[in-house]
Amino acid sequence: MKFVTFFNNLLRIIPLIVFLFIDLSVHSQTIIDIKFLPKKINETSGLEYLNGNFITHNDSGGKERLYEFSKNGKIISEHYINDCGKNNDWEDITADSDNIYIANTGNNFGNRNNLDILIIDKKNNFNCKGKIKIKYKNQTNFVKRSRHPYDSEGIISIDNNLVLFSKNRSSLTTELYIIPKKSGNYTIESKAFYNAKALITGADFNKENNLVALVGYSFQGEQFIYTINNFFIDNLVEAEFKRFKLPIEKAQIEAIKIIDKDTFWLTSEDEGNGYPRLFKIKI
Repeated sequence: MKFVTFFNNLLRIIPLIVFLFIDLSVHSQTIIDIKFLPKKINETSGLEYLNGNFITHNDSGGKERLYEFSKNGKIISEHYINDCGKNNDWEDITADSDNIYIANTGNNFGNRNNLDILIIDKKNNFNCKGKIKIKYKNQTNFVKRSRHPYDSEGIISIDNNLVLFSKNRSSLTTELYIIPKKSGNYTIESKAFYNAKALITGADFNKENNLVALVGYSFQGEQFIYTINNFFIDNLVEAEFKRFKLPIEKAQIEAIKIIDKDTFWLTSEDEGNGYPRLFKIKI
């Protein structure tokens, strides 16, 4: 009887083990195009489509606004986000047909207790519709420190849910959190993790291909794209995780937008070259 119980418990954890240790070999890709962006978005940290253009935002300390810019890198307009609180550390952005969701979830030192996701009405002058306030179930220590698992810098929208991807400076993994798209207070816990071997800084989802794309960087300054194929939040064990090294230097890639299953837009902060940049990449 004890053996049967052990065997059944083992069967429960095997799928999770398979999920954690998928293809981590490094694949290569090609830069198709590069555009320099205005210094006004020097800390670009998210990327989404709007009216046939892009929108982005700056991260910690930036103004509470979204910048709409063309594929040529020219700012077209600025959209002010009023009555939704301070930009403590806006790290990523996603959207559905009605709303824009801004992840005010950057937490470099693990000491924030005011993490939230802003719900912005994209059809009504970018009005604030509410906040999704979150705290991590396992976090009890809010002492300022550099390495911890309580910083999330990637967000995607899937049906009635949002999914956060963490930036873990301790283990270099990324954990996945699922949150309803409703204002309120939520205690979140990890549903799975990927062994990224890097710090994840942005995410996107393409429903047509059930594809998630992530970007991140290593402590050595290497930049990566990650693809997660067959991504279903109710069956995460089937997901296929791959890593692609970017041929980009003097950059910190912060955001990604999927064009198709092989092609992506990326934005980078200014890291020594004078300007932030927009990249078009094919893997």
